[in-house]
Amino acid sequence: MKIDKRIIPLAIGGLGIGTTEFTVMGLLPDIAKSLQITIPQAGHLISAYALGVVIGAPILIGYSVKFPPKKVLFVLMIIFTLFNGLSAIAPDYNMMLIIRFLSGLPHGAFFGVGTVVAARMAGKGKEAFYISLMFTGLTVANLAMVPLVTYIGHTFHWRWYFAIVAVIGLLALLFLKLWLPAMEANQDTHFLEELKFLKKKQSWLVLIITAIGFGGLFTWFSYITPLMTIVAGIKENQMAYVMVLAGAGMVVGNLVGGYLSDRLSPEKTCSLLIFLMMCALGGVFFLSEYQNIALILTFVCGALSMSVSAPINIMMMKAAPKSEMMAAAFMQAGFNIANALGAFLGGIPLEHGYSFNYPSLVGVGMTLIGLIISLRYRYLYGSVKSEEKVVAECVTCEK
Repeated sequence: MKIDKRIIPLAIGGLGIGTTEFTVMGLLPDIAKSLQITIPQAGHLISAYALGVVIGAPILIGYSVKFPPKKVLFVLMIIFTLFNGLSAIAPDYNMMLIIRFLSGLPHGAFFGVGTVVAARMAGKGKEAFYISLMFTGLTVANLAMVPLVTYIGHTFHWRWYFAIVAVIGLLALLFLKLWLPAMEANQDTHFLEELKFLKKKQSWLVLIITAIGFGGLFTWFSYITPLMTIVAGIKENQMAYVMVLAGAGMVVGNLVGGYLSDRLSPEKTCSLLIFLMMCALGGVFFLSEYQNIALILTFVCGALSMSVSAPINIMMMKAAPKSEMMAAAFMQAGFNIANALGAFLGGIPLEHGYSFNYPSLVGVGMTLIGLIISLRYRYLYGSVKSEEKVVAECVTCEK
């Protein structure tokens, strides 16, 4: 299968974003020791980045909708590259905290604009697959770059991690300049117009499915190391291979999710995948003590964690036909809320002394809620018969 080179700049941008977002988790002890802070304090760097994503996505999109998408993506990647480069030379913890917040600002906006650009470049019926190709960069980051850069950071110095991300950012800028086609901007919109999609029930259902249903998998991923080492009996020095296995699942699941969405419809695919998430998390809870089964479930959960990205982004774009970029940016905020919510709720049984397979049981409950809402969404908006409801809601929104 020949890959359209126009999508490669977006994938490289995703590679850089995925590397900077997930590598820091494995280098927290090194950063804490170097900056003379505690590991929990170092963990605030993760929160600062996530806060930047949530705040930056709507604001940067809101003020850039009237500019050509190629120019917007270029500026966003300049911001990303600059602040990751500055992270490599930040002198102290306080400065590092500010820079990590600023590094997160372009994250959601880049994927927001990139999602719309990828869909426009795709032929009819291939929109979800092209979006999944853009997110391939994010999945390859988990498969290859995160383990590699974590190793480099441990072996040499954690500052090399940020320097490598900055180099990836420079490569993304080069290929954005060379290969991304120019597209016209939407001159008939403004910030408040872009936010009108939030008046629609359809939009909020998609965001809730993302934050709660998708958040169920983060109950598993947030505590994967103690789950695999304590419950499944994997040696700590083998965890790098376990993470590669999860990353391989993400690569496969991302592409399969896009393929299925274009053939079954995004609504059917989303409901199916969330149901499979619930089953997989149930398997983690009951079967993680069996090492081989735990490894299989690691691949499966990794695949499911990324498979829903393309279909649910298409669902949001359908819900916000006149403000797709803003809606896609809000989706990135939704995914980060899912991350935080999954980690928080998954940690509750651990605080009460339960085993490390119990967070996944919480995940079963979250995905069950997500499935119920997804089926409700499909009933309301996923069939030809529901078009009149959608039109009526759009008219109400316009008024």
